[in-house]
Amino acid sequence: MPRVKQTGRNMLFVIAVVSVYLALVISPTDSTADSSYVAAVYEHKVILNPGPRTPVSRHEALQHMQKNLDIYEEQAARAAQQGAQILVFPEDGIHGFNFTRSSIVGYLETIPNPQEESWNPCTEPERHNNTEVLQRLSCMARRNNLYLVANMPDLQPCPLKTSPSSTCPPDGRWQFNTNVAFRSDGLLIARYHKQNLFFEQSFDTPPEPEVITFDTPFAGKFGLFICFDILFHDPAVVLVEMGVRQLIFPTAWMNALPLLDSVQFHSAFSLGANVTLLSANIRNDQRIMKGSGIYTPFSATYHHAWKGDPEEGRLLVARVPVLEPLEVKQSAAKEVEAGGVESASSVATDSGCCHQDSCDDHSPDLVHPSHPTFISFMFHDPFTFVLLNETQGDVKVCNGTFCCRLQYRWLLQDHKELYALGAFAGLHTVDGRYALQVCAVVRCAGLDQNSCGQVVEEAESKMDFLLEGNFDTKCVYPSILTSRMFLEQPESLQKAPDGRVTMKHSNMKGGLVTTCLYGRMYHLDNE
Repeated sequence: MPRVKQTGRNMLFVIAVVSVYLALVISPTDSTADSSYVAAVYEHKVILNPGPRTPVSRHEALQHMQKNLDIYEEQAARAAQQGAQILVFPEDGIHGFNFTRSSIVGYLETIPNPQEESWNPCTEPERHNNTEVLQRLSCMARRNNLYLVANMPDLQPCPLKTSPSSTCPPDGRWQFNTNVAFRSDGLLIARYHKQNLFFEQSFDTPPEPEVITFDTPFAGKFGLFICFDILFHDPAVVLVEMGVRQLIFPTAWMNALPLLDSVQFHSAFSLGANVTLLSANIRNDQRIMKGSGIYTPFSATYHHAWKGDPEEGRLLVARVPVLEPLEVKQSAAKEVEAGGVESASSVATDSGCCHQDSCDDHSPDLVHPSHPTFISFMFHDPFTFVLLNETQGDVKVCNGTFCCRLQYRWLLQDHKELYALGAFAGLHTVDGRYALQVCAVVRCAGLDQNSCGQVVEEAESKMDFLLEGNFDTKCVYPSILTSRMFLEQPESLQKAPDGRVTMKHSNMKGGLVTTCLYGRMYHLDNE
């Protein structure tokens, strides 16, 4: 059986002041030893409708959804037995995917806005018609005395009360990919409509972005978003900049190595944004969907199935610290120590992100690479690479004016795998449009440089390294992914006032697949 993976580090948070502007620094006030809660996420092997593009009756849709809800019932009881106070289910886990706008109609329920109406579907089932799924989820939360978040399709009539002047879809109704949250007594407390759709023809984009949170007695405020949202500013970064430290993330994530595997990027977001992320994914091997976790800035409890593992669901339960809301302070550099179990780390955790009108418009000095460079595509983007052919070295590579530097030393000098350092700065335009600055060390798929940037899942070579880039954004997400999809926590991560981000790591436990500083230039997405 695949095992649940856990990582942990003591981390020393070093908050640096940006001296070019007013010294407004967002710094963490971290949890105390007795301030914690038990979270659970369930990776679900969704039972699919074999003909999702053919319309079905409401009765047939309910019969299908009840099969997945039966599994949810079992897992909610298991989570409660293990002390979980909050449980998260994945995106599309109740109904599935690949519907058309018309074929999903039988699955839709009209979800009331909890900000306008207080309703407990379990105790007041007759108030709203055709809400069988809401009722069952509500009773699930109530029966197991836990907060529960699930994902389901929502139908809203036009015009929307929240946006009365918006143009209605041609068929006169709104259809949304939706998170719902229930209190431990079954009260519906939050509803969030997904902002950034990923080729979802059955759903509409909300006319106005929604920023939705709810409060709990055990961990304070939680924020909601869904899958593809994590790559964009709204609402994910808005929540972070509001000081929300606990984020809930139902997803149906299709893994995209070398840079966007589920556990790799979701843990990177947690570390880079200095938040806890409760990530529940679908398990569907045909669509390369796998990998769920409970991530904090200094630990990770996660599961990533490997080749040959049974295609089945997995419940993860972990006690995690309460991260208190971020405070904006005018101060000099400050150090805050956080709990953990292994060696100390130094991490700059300013969670603010640069916008076009507030970033220092600097261009790093042009650095001439010390070794020959070549272009190879990684996830459809033309990276500039330099090979790492020495037993140790200090190399630099630039893509335009954006430059990356790597100091490295191989732990075994006779390693037989090919590696390269790559840099990319530009607009990614395949399966989404978003601006990037990325520094990455990758294991190449073969011994030819043309294989650098291709998908690799296993490696034997280990290195001590310092990876550095000079970024035009504060939103930089660091990751270290080793053989067979294991994570390692950086020894140190530092952010300097001039935009320089440095990640250092040594004594690697697994062979290096990729290590990455993934910078998001949100303000350039529409240029």
